[in-house]
Amino acid sequence: QVQFVESGGDLVQPGRSLRLSCVASGFSLHGYVLAWFRQAPGKEREGVSCISSNDGSTYYPAPVRGRFTMSRDDTANTAYLEMNSLKPEDTAVYYCAAFRGSHIITLQAGMYTIWGQGTQVTVSS
Repeated sequence: QVQFVESGGDLVQPGRSLRLSCVASGFSLHGYVLAWFRQAPGKEREGVSCISSNDGSTYYPAPVRGRFTMSRDDTANTAYLEMNSLKPEDTAVYYCAAFRGSHIITLQAGMYTIWGQGTQVTVSS
């Protein structure tokens, strides 16, 4: 069965850090573009990071740029999202996603064909 399992979500205070992990099973991450999306209650899903399949290029939208860092370890079949200086507005369910492609990075959700079940991140004092 092709799936992702995310972990690492927690309740943290503003300014603290969290590291999310996403383990793929049933397929190899090699050749897949990866991304993290999030969805807060009452809001639309938004992409927060993506990483290419071939050269490690990454992209972050303005709300998280400089605070979030995405990485991948294809030998471990795992993607990571390091989140620093967390803010209450970062509170959301975080999902990892993938699609097969090369020389491309995008946060267009419709491109992604494999999704995880999500992990809850809550930032509150």
